[in-house]
Amino acid sequence: MRRFSLFAAFSLAVAAIPNLDELNKMAARFAPVQLRVDTAKLSSGDKKALAKLVEAARVVDHIFLQQFWTGNLKLYSELQKDTSPLGKARLNYFWLNKSPWSALDEHQAFLPGVPPKKLPGAAFYPPDLTKEQFESWVKTLDSAKQHQATGFFSVITRDGGSLKALPYSIAYKADLDRLSALLREAAAATSNPSLKHFLNTRAAAFHSDDYYESDVAWMDLDAPLDITIGPYETYNDELFGYKASFESYITIRDDAETDKVKFFSSRLQEIENNLPIDPKFRNPKIGALAPIRVVNELISSGDAAHGVRTAAFNLPNDERVVREKGSKRVMLKNVQEAKFKTILQPIAERVLEKNEIADLNFDSFFTHILAHELTHGIGPHTVGQSSPRKELKELYSAIEEAKADICGLFMLQYMFDHKLLPGGADAERKLYTTFLASSFRTLRFGTNEAHGKGMALQFNYLADKGAFTSTANGRFKVDVAKAKVAVRELAHDLLTLEATGNYAGAKKMLNELAVLRPNLRAALDGLRDIPTDINPAPVTADEIAPKAVSR
Repeated sequence: MRRFSLFAAFSLAVAAIPNLDELNKMAARFAPVQLRVDTAKLSSGDKKALAKLVEAARVVDHIFLQQFWTGNLKLYSELQKDTSPLGKARLNYFWLNKSPWSALDEHQAFLPGVPPKKLPGAAFYPPDLTKEQFESWVKTLDSAKQHQATGFFSVITRDGGSLKALPYSIAYKADLDRLSALLREAAAATSNPSLKHFLNTRAAAFHSDDYYESDVAWMDLDAPLDITIGPYETYNDELFGYKASFESYITIRDDAETDKVKFFSSRLQEIENNLPIDPKFRNPKIGALAPIRVVNELISSGDAAHGVRTAAFNLPNDERVVREKGSKRVMLKNVQEAKFKTILQPIAERVLEKNEIADLNFDSFFTHILAHELTHGIGPHTVGQSSPRKELKELYSAIEEAKADICGLFMLQYMFDHKLLPGGADAERKLYTTFLASSFRTLRFGTNEAHGKGMALQFNYLADKGAFTSTANGRFKVDVAKAKVAVRELAHDLLTLEATGNYAGAKKMLNELAVLRPNLRAALDGLRDIPTDINPAPVTADEIAPKAVSR
């Protein structure tokens, strides 16, 4: 869930290689925060396991650097040798982005001697490979090799003049051997059977490239240590959205908050049954086994720790597991709180009508993120023998993020309407006002990023329906009555695009709505001095397992 050259005030002249002052201004868009988590209640075995898992998270960083760009490891080594002020600033910003391209500036280069922008296929494909060449090659393969070539867990390479799908277990063998060993050591230390089972099966998956059993074990994980580690999201594959990037979240479960949100997951089937879509596209068996967790993050790494930081996630991506078990939603509460206090409150002071600022609150922010993650798991997951992900290709991520946002609003409104949530009109107003303010936080990510693109689509759709309006002073307010209607209509449109795999329709909607109109650009220009996101320091994790070599 993560590009500002669209805004002159944010671009900071990255068309040219930035100097020290410019680079410091770019880095200042990420507000430093410290992640401290109480580990006192963990058993002695879990504390030993946790140290091994923090080490494992750092190995994931090493794998991800290779996946994002083939030159990353060499460049990182060179940057560490430069102890000048500029050298240190470059190293710091490189580590924030895990690459020489600035995530908040449409992935433009901020270092010399590298490609001017991130490669669309990252390091998953040869840099000169076109989409047409790949698709033509795939058509020549038998079904098993086609599955591997278009699957999550292979790198496409050239073998002489021919293309070849290289399994992750071979491409990253040395790192995966180390990662597997650390997970087995952690499994041996913990006495929790579900954590032990997940870690052992995931360690085996790193060698087999078959993640099904460990994904099921992750779905069944019930432990104080809530661990997510492996290849998951496909955002960095901007050619096809096929290839999964390695990431990790090492977290401790917040039992009190998890108990509170279980109520929402218990209503998923009811929401599915009432989605504003042709009934034939509804899933009659969603959600019964889908767990939800609220956790506090000690450390994240890889794809989870570059550019804009994730506040919640919904996994796995394997449609087989989703059909059988649902999806697990993980809420990073301490990350969300840091974003709300550091980013969203200052934004709201600038963009909301002054008499509406009081309606901003963390509970509405937290609850909508929860609903967003829940609604990733409902709606269409198949298109005939295919899937929305496969049919919508590179457009899927933006459409799916918009669908989860808007269906999250639909879900909460349904619960208000049926007296399942307290607060009435006051709570509804706070929900939509907080969502409006939060949309500006997401729009600052830029419209080349899936979440920012999806939010621009939603904002413009809702504005065209009169749900969001701008006033003469450049501030914004919500018409709650119109918002309710518009949310239902947009949910229908997005769900239908996914249900039918309508690539042309998705492209048309994104082309028309996933843009920054003048009033949005002006408002975003006025936020240029507010940090765009956070830069978490994993204080507790570093105390548990000090780094052998500092950055």
